[in-house]
Amino acid sequence: MAVRATIRSLRLSHYRSWLGALIDTNGADIALFGANGAGKTNILEAVSMLSPGRGLRRAGTDELARQPEGLGWKVAAKMDDGDGEVEISTAAEGAEATRRSVVIDDKPAPQLALGRLLRIVWLTPAMDRLWTEAAGERRRFLDRICLGFDPAHGERSLAYERAMRGRNRLLKEPGWDDAWLSGLEAQMAEAGARIARVRAEALERLSAAQETAETGPKSLFPRADLAILGDMETRFHRVIRNSSTPGDDLDFLEHEEVAALGLRLAEQRGRDSAAGRTLEGPHRSDLDAVYAAKAMPARACSTGEQKALLISLCLANARALAAATGTAPIVLLDEVAAHLDADRRHALYAEIEALGCQAWMTGTGPELFEGSAASRFEVREEDGASILQAA
Repeated sequence: MAVRATIRSLRLSHYRSWLGALIDTNGADIALFGANGAGKTNILEAVSMLSPGRGLRRAGTDELARQPEGLGWKVAAKMDDGDGEVEISTAAEGAEATRRSVVIDDKPAPQLALGRLLRIVWLTPAMDRLWTEAAGERRRFLDRICLGFDPAHGERSLAYERAMRGRNRLLKEPGWDDAWLSGLEAQMAEAGARIARVRAEALERLSAAQETAETGPKSLFPRADLAILGDMETRFHRVIRNSSTPGDDLDFLEHEEVAALGLRLAEQRGRDSAAGRTLEGPHRSDLDAVYAAKAMPARACSTGEQKALLISLCLANARALAAATGTAPIVLLDEVAAHLDADRRHALYAEIEALGCQAWMTGTGPELFEGSAASRFEVREEDGASILQAA
């Protein structure tokens, strides 16, 4: 049984619509209800800022400060990771601050440390369009999943993107500097091979975890057959599925892929220069999903079926993280219940309970959380600020 990691208290200061707020959870699930625009999602976003990256809205640090005060913002939490209480805070000074600080138990820490301390999984209404959006959105979805298993995945992805942007700029200039290009391509190859490997490993974990739902008919949250449309990821996944010694074989393949990608990038400089961008690498990959029971591509499914598939993957991600790390993640579900019938809502709450994870949920009314053991709080707006009241 995985350890239940919980946020015991959450404090906001000058964060978006909130002048200030304190939520004492006592380790329980949290259900926030109120009118649209009252500030419910802002609380979930604040929780998501306790993980590496830009949070569930992918907002810039300078967008989070409450206006017009422009004093910056702060999110602080006391969490229990199963071994005791840990204090975390993240903040930015000034309304136009572009970098945020992280402090863990009164000591400055890098964002990467948040990923090792607390895993957070989320599902938002914006993700409902995942299967019909451009491939970049699905890559971000997959890479966010990868970040839970390997907290260094985010920094590795940024390093790859920086090197690729540098290479693209050089290829637009006359008289390339071959040595400089080779250095950038070596960085891309090393980071790119590991990115593809981590994606393939995460995909296998996610696929396996879909089979271990503990409650309700599987038809309520159906299984998706998943695949990564990318040559490098496909080769890694083939080794994972077929090798009797996958660890050693993956190490060997990764070494080969570093050399091969570096060579291909060097050979394709002319083509990439003409195109104005790099045409090969893991930044071109895509995530594919098929509704298994119907053998139907996710992009062709109904809106309700696509939503059910997304919830299934979110729950599978939580199960896979619990199995891999021994600690159940925090799950953020923004306006999910409103799109589910009563049977699916009850199945969702039962699965959250079976997972042993702390859930933070939002909805327009308290009736949406019937069947959930969550502590309920009403969120409303008064005098231009969000306020919170226990229900």
